[in-house]
Amino acid sequence: MARSVYSEITPEMEALADLCVKNGKIDPELYAKYDVKRGLRDINGNGVLTGLTDISEIRSSRMENGVKIPCEGQLFYRGYSIEDLVHSMPSDHSFGFEVTAYLLLFGELPNKEQLDGFIKQLSFYRTLPTNFVRDIIMKAPSGDMMNTLARSVLTMYSYDDTPDDISIPNVLRQCIQLIAIFPLLSVYGYQAYRHYHDGKSLYIHQPKPELTTAENILRILRSDKQFTPLEAKVLDIALMLHAEHGGGNNSTFTTHVVSSSGTDTYSAIAAALGSLKGPKHGGANIKVVRMFRDMKEQVKDWTNENEICDYLTRLLDKKAFDNAGLIYGMGHAVYSVSDPRARIMERFAEGLSKEKGREDEYGLYMRVARLAPQVIAEKRRIYKGVSANVDFYSGFVYTMLGIPKELFTPIFAIARIPGWSAHRLEEILNASKIIRPAYKYVGHHAGFVPYEERTPEEGCEEVLRDLEKGAATEAAGETGENTEKEAPEAAKERSEEKE
Repeated sequence: MARSVYSEITPEMEALADLCVKNGKIDPELYAKYDVKRGLRDINGNGVLTGLTDISEIRSSRMENGVKIPCEGQLFYRGYSIEDLVHSMPSDHSFGFEVTAYLLLFGELPNKEQLDGFIKQLSFYRTLPTNFVRDIIMKAPSGDMMNTLARSVLTMYSYDDTPDDISIPNVLRQCIQLIAIFPLLSVYGYQAYRHYHDGKSLYIHQPKPELTTAENILRILRSDKQFTPLEAKVLDIALMLHAEHGGGNNSTFTTHVVSSSGTDTYSAIAAALGSLKGPKHGGANIKVVRMFRDMKEQVKDWTNENEICDYLTRLLDKKAFDNAGLIYGMGHAVYSVSDPRARIMERFAEGLSKEKGREDEYGLYMRVARLAPQVIAEKRRIYKGVSANVDFYSGFVYTMLGIPKELFTPIFAIARIPGWSAHRLEEILNASKIIRPAYKYVGHHAGFVPYEERTPEEGCEEVLRDLEKGAATEAAGETGENTEKEAPEAAKERSEEKE
């Protein structure tokens, strides 16, 4: 596909960018001077208290004699341990994700009648407006599924008769509808992408009302619509684990911030999707998978711990993979000793690896999970412990399920929409003020200089010269004057270089 001229970074834009950089840098020492908590976290990594919630709780430490002691990580949904919720699900066919969504939205576990009613609601809403797939999803498919998903969510506004009504019944209706259709928006968006960008066959399967969310995802994703009970179970567990993770994570906090302005549900969820897309948030498991792909090529013997440690050391020394100096999937902003979601995911990854004949690969993951904290402790000065997080295993699990990497982050979004919905409802119910933190101005003040008296500042001459040259060339073209043109051969060569 030919690059658009409007997507090119021209010399003029490079010059303007240099000007932005020159006048946009803030002295890092000022953050300490004014006691600014960068990332809303203090020097010890503790989050700045910005709100209250009763939706979920994260525990990573305990108090003993007034001293904070790191402990095994715990995650609670509405007061219930995530481990208890997972283990309470039947070993075969179950609606674990649906139970989780009900719990997050309504604050209590459903009985059979309540769960059946909720599932019927999801089944009723699990359909897209007439011609939505043809007119919206199939038109101008994006190279990134998160952008496709966000566009689809924003477009749903146009199909809603009361999109701006933020009464609780209407917002709840919108949220349940979005929970129901997120799998369709994500998978259909991917099908359009692989058809138009990769030239693959296009197939659009309809979901079945009697199937779980996890089962329907696998059904509409696969050409033959087939899946095993274990595959559906593992995906269901993954959705449960990713459904919610406190009010302070970036996408959920975004939901609170945007919702506090009084905006509509579709705008709030689209903003959360924009946050989740970032590689520092929802895109982390893709990095893990790519890192392991490189590791499997570099480490000849996957059982040799010395070889593995050597590779991990090179990662930290910025001499391997992407040279970023990171071991992806290790460490978490909150957890130190362990991530409870990772512990659960690890167990199910083991079972799935046996079904798929990938025990050797699973063994490599386990060795890295054990060795990486040791290597990091030797190479880095850190304020808390480091352990494998849920992203460390989720990418491996999705790969074994045959889920393409383009859908890794959308699967995260499918799981997290109940949590975002619960937090949006919480914000509307309890908050009366728009969220508006303070930023301190540290720039300079200057007297106004009339336009005709201004002189180019140092560093600006090239920018102005380039802009004037561009304007003169354009004017000459409009008046029909002769201008120097690039030779066809040179133009072709430059074009080939860009491709």
